[in-house]
Amino acid sequence: MNRDFKGIEDSLLKCWSRETSSKWTVENPSCGQCGVTALVINDLFGGRILRTRIDDQWHYYNWIDGQRFDFTRNQFRFEFDYQDIASNRDEAFTDTDEFQYQELKKCMEKENQNMVWNPDLLKKKPPPQRKAAPSKHL
Repeated sequence: MNRDFKGIEDSLLKCWSRETSSKWTVENPSCGQCGVTALVINDLFGGRILRTRIDDQWHYYNWIDGQRFDFTRNQFRFEFDYQDIASNRDEAFTDTDEFQYQELKKCMEKENQNMVWNPDLLKKKPPPQRKAAPSKHL
């Protein structure tokens, strides 16, 4: 992971709580935090929100400056392959609620109020996507 984001990882660990996800535990602080985290990281850095199907649920994360950033990867105790399916804020919000979102956003803004964001990290490069077959018009 890009070292410019190390401070973000540390801030997330401080900010994640039972207020930001009902699945949070001391042993697994990133558990249940993927949707809310993807939303707040999107607020702070732009980029895109992606998702991957894991078992029977969606897992959300970010694509920034041509790289995948999954700050909640550690909630899983097994390996998985990323599908990098394009998603959006509405879909990520199905994994959280307004209170959890506002709590994490408020904490992250407070934790990072003196951070100078690196504008080079904000370049938007979409992830490679599968092209749909051309449709035939009648």
